[in-house]
Amino acid sequence: MAEAALGLGSNLGDKAATIERAIDRVSKLPDTRLLRRSRLYRTEPWGDTEQDFFLNACALVETTLPPEDLLDYMLGIELVLGRTREKTRRWGPRSIDIDLLFYGDEVRAGEKLTLPHPHLFERAFVLIPLAEIAGGKILSGRRLDDAAKAVDSTGIVVWTP
Repeated sequence: MAEAALGLGSNLGDKAATIERAIDRVSKLPDTRLLRRSRLYRTEPWGDTEQDFFLNACALVETTLPPEDLLDYMLGIELVLGRTREKTRRWGPRSIDIDLLFYGDEVRAGEKLTLPHPHLFERAFVLIPLAEIAGGKILSGRRLDDAAKAVDSTGIVVWTP
């Protein structure tokens, strides 16, 4: 069994409901068990800032699925929940985005999958909820709690509908 972390985000439609549906679907994946999930956080867009705010969360799972299979399931969940990938607008609006943030202690850089996620330590909208559920985890020589404290978290707040 490997412990893996997923980052989830949405800024279209009923953002909170979409993330909840995604987490529910993740919890029902074969050979996978949901261990913990973070609260929802309201965050400002990253990269392409001319769009609505996001809600973000992280989930920690235990799985025997290989990382590529887990990623394929996540892409399938995105598709079922209305995700369309716009080729011309990187980091644009989306109904749901699910990223594989880490998979055990695996380190790799591939065409389809890089672990840990290559932008993990740059993105407060990932680090803050991830530290909530896996703060003691050490990735790339950094403890997630410490990385979350060091990143600029301006504008990131716990979502209260």
